[in-house]
Amino acid sequence: MLMANIIFLISLLFINIFKSKRHLHMMQQNLYNENNRYIRWILKNNKEFISIEIITILIVVISMFIKIDTNILLMTTVLVISFIFLISGLSWRKLILTDQNKKKLVITARIKRLIFTTTILYLVPIVFLVLYNLLSMLLVLCIMTYLNAFVVFIAMIINTPIEKLVYLHFKSKAQRKLKSMSNLKIIGITGSYGKTSSKNILSDILNIKYNALPTPKNLNTFNGLIMTVNNHMDKFTDIFIAEMGAYVKGEIKRLCKLVKPKYGILTRIGTAHLETFGSQENIQKGKFELIESLPSDGFGILNGDDPLQVSYKLKNNVRIIWIGIDNADVDVRATNIKCSYKGTSFDVVLKNDKNKYKFETKLLGNHNVYNILAGIACGIEFGIDIESLQKAVAGVRPIEHRLELKKIGNFNMIDDAYNSNPTGAENACKVLGMMPGVKVVVTPGMIELGAKEDEYNKTFGTQIAEVADYVLLIGEKKTKPIKEGLLEKKFDKDKIIVFNDVREAYPYISNLANKSEVYALFENDLPDTYNEK
Repeated sequence: MLMANIIFLISLLFINIFKSKRHLHMMQQNLYNENNRYIRWILKNNKEFISIEIITILIVVISMFIKIDTNILLMTTVLVISFIFLISGLSWRKLILTDQNKKKLVITARIKRLIFTTTILYLVPIVFLVLYNLLSMLLVLCIMTYLNAFVVFIAMIINTPIEKLVYLHFKSKAQRKLKSMSNLKIIGITGSYGKTSSKNILSDILNIKYNALPTPKNLNTFNGLIMTVNNHMDKFTDIFIAEMGAYVKGEIKRLCKLVKPKYGILTRIGTAHLETFGSQENIQKGKFELIESLPSDGFGILNGDDPLQVSYKLKNNVRIIWIGIDNADVDVRATNIKCSYKGTSFDVVLKNDKNKYKFETKLLGNHNVYNILAGIACGIEFGIDIESLQKAVAGVRPIEHRLELKKIGNFNMIDDAYNSNPTGAENACKVLGMMPGVKVVVTPGMIELGAKEDEYNKTFGTQIAEVADYVLLIGEKKTKPIKEGLLEKKFDKDKIIVFNDVREAYPYISNLANKSEVYALFENDLPDTYNEK
């Protein structure tokens, strides 16, 4: 019997390692259940619970009620359970190894504490099983393994008091550091989309004169800003560029109370995270929390082509600098925009200045022109001359996964994997339309757009039809509205191909590229937290 238990426990350990890794990753991706994001993920992805382990539970329950209590029966039951767990574990291992993640699980100190607590939770029934041979503990272990996502959640709840103490320590440390740097300029950037691009572009522009520190990667949460201040900021930092993300009203205001920005940039306001904000009005008010947190001696940079910014009634008297392309009544405007697969050129016109200033960039698309205009406006306010700004803009680096043009094998990829909003998708289609050769769109569709998600995806399909020669849809269910939009525009149905995995698209595109030059737009790689049921 002892040997059977050992085999069982080894099998159990095998599957729990892989399941726990997956659920810890999702816990981290969902900001440790901030605004119940992790719980919503569990409920949406209930296929996590369609598992061979349910058979194991049934076997254990049946065994517990069989009156023949012999070692042979127990050993047979445990060995069958072990085999089932082994098969289930192998399937989970395959899922983990083949899963394509935008953001890998980062083994932070918090994750290590969660691993420790999760391990303790599993050790309790194992100890009773080993010491007392209690078959009921097999049932407990099976259920815990089956509901591993909730075990990880319980571990997070147990760790909450510790995490609060850790959080207060690092928050106080960050606040003291910011307070000690009296000459530090702090710029906040938020919006429905384009935050990371705007942040990186602004950093490249300002660094021609200053030592600017942008928040690394996607560290745009409360904890992300604390980590940036504590781990990356030093006495040589002149400017701190704080990207601020939000899923509900009040989050931006909370971030502003932490870092106290004097200057703010608002990118376009759209429908990103409509599902969590609840309404377009809540999104608008939530984003303007940045501008309304600025002091009167600071300034905010707003987009004069965005109706949701132009129509908003500010509740404070901070100075506003308007940028735009279509709206002529702005402070910094781009005209004569010319785009090609090599980049973008445009003229900048300043209010009360009759001159036109020529700018060139390697970046693609009008949305990047808006981000550059915000950087130019901020640079002028910080005393950077036009010639230096022209040089800085020419040197702005392409942003990873945001209309990033690169060579993959024998075809050209336009990597827009991090985009997931209607306006950005439309811009990406326009960029693809400028390219020579055969044009291909690869997409799984857009998500987190609330009740209008299907409508937006159908519109996306009509936009793709205007520019693409081939369309590769990833996932049949989610991309159904896109296909409807394509067919509505009389797109050739034989050139619409559906794959289950984006990796299947690469050989197909490569085969097309054997015959002619191909530009393939990869639009919106679904987040790690999404699974199509």
